Amino acid sequence: MKNESITTLMTKNVVTIEVNEPLDKAQALMQHHHIRHLPVVKKGKLVGMLSMTDLMRLSFSDNFGELESDADVAIFRMLGIRHVMKQHPESISTGQSVREAAEILAHREFHALPVVEGDQVVGIITTTDLIRFFLNQMEG
Repeated sequence: MKNESITTLMTKNVVTIEVNEPLDKAQALMQHHHIRHLPVVKKGKLVGMLSMTDLMRLSFSDNFGELESDADVAIFRMLGIRHVMKQHPESISTGQSVREAAEILAHREFHALPVVEGDQVVGIITTTDLIRFFLNQMEG
């Protein structure tokens, strides 16, 4: 179990966003795909990580109600993904194990880890994926 490859557990059809795209597109992608983390790429190469939490920090609507959604739109247009994303995010390679991913996520303050092959994003692993994996191991 602990030496199992991360590729057996990762989400392979990972949704990414190009660094030059607008923030509102990132938010729309997250909502449409029901995800909370977006690897940010430049021509397929991992350059950052954007989370729903990053976007929520910019939002007024949660604090002041829907009346402030115009302010959210203005902020999203003013800032680019590169201003909000975490630059140089930690990642894990396809050759690493489930245990290594679990150790990284258990000791860091983020909940998703892009999986790379070379510098290309090929998947993503989240704390939720790991919890489900370990629950399945306990049942079987």
